[in-house]
Amino acid sequence: MKPLAEWNIKLFADGANRDEILALYRNPLIQGFTTNPTLMRKAGVRDYQEFARQIVAEIADRPISFEVFADGFPEMERQARKIAAWGENVYVKVPVTNTKSEPSLPLIRRLSRSGIKLNVTAMTTLCQVQEVLGVLGDGPAAYVSVFAGRVADTGIDPVPLMAEVVTLLRREAPQVELVWASPREVLNIVQAESIGCHIITATSDILKKIELLGRDLTEYSLDTVKMFHRDATQAGFKL
Repeated sequence: MKPLAEWNIKLFADGANRDEILALYRNPLIQGFTTNPTLMRKAGVRDYQEFARQIVAEIADRPISFEVFADGFPEMERQARKIAAWGENVYVKVPVTNTKSEPSLPLIRRLSRSGIKLNVTAMTTLCQVQEVLGVLGDGPAAYVSVFAGRVADTGIDPVPLMAEVVTLLRREAPQVELVWASPREVLNIVQAESIGCHIITATSDILKKIELLGRDLTEYSLDTVKMFHRDATQAGFKL
């Protein structure tokens, strides 16, 4: 297996820990960053704007996505425009609907026509992607984040869906890139690369496992045996 640096897919770090983000910024494999309110809450972020502005001040040369968190569309739009003003490399994450299942399509159209770079998020179906492309039009560069991991959580193989979206974007929206969101394992990076997906996000848990790509399976088996023996010895188990 060739080194990850030679792959076509772009690897974006997904998280909200400032120290981890800045450490990953020094890693040339990481070509962008994403976060969301859930990750920020888990990381203990208290001041959304202060956190985001600090990150943008440190990272000005790679794309970073920050998400709106309002539920009403007028306030969502106000937040989107404010976030977009933080930097040229900032993409504004807008969910495909609000919590009432009302489509965000009119808002996406207005923001895109204003020249705001968007990351339309929380999508799980081809129909949603098609509707979003219909309002992105010939706007600026944008991302569509399809949550392949959540699709897989329901027992459905996400690969055919993601491959279809790749084909759709090539044909109808070359300025839009597909983000494979919510991956569950390193295998997803291999799958995403194989279908020509543009970007995959990865949390710190997955990033720590990337060194296993291409690992000799016999050696990995031996490591597993050693782990079981070590843990049994350290636990002082007796029979």
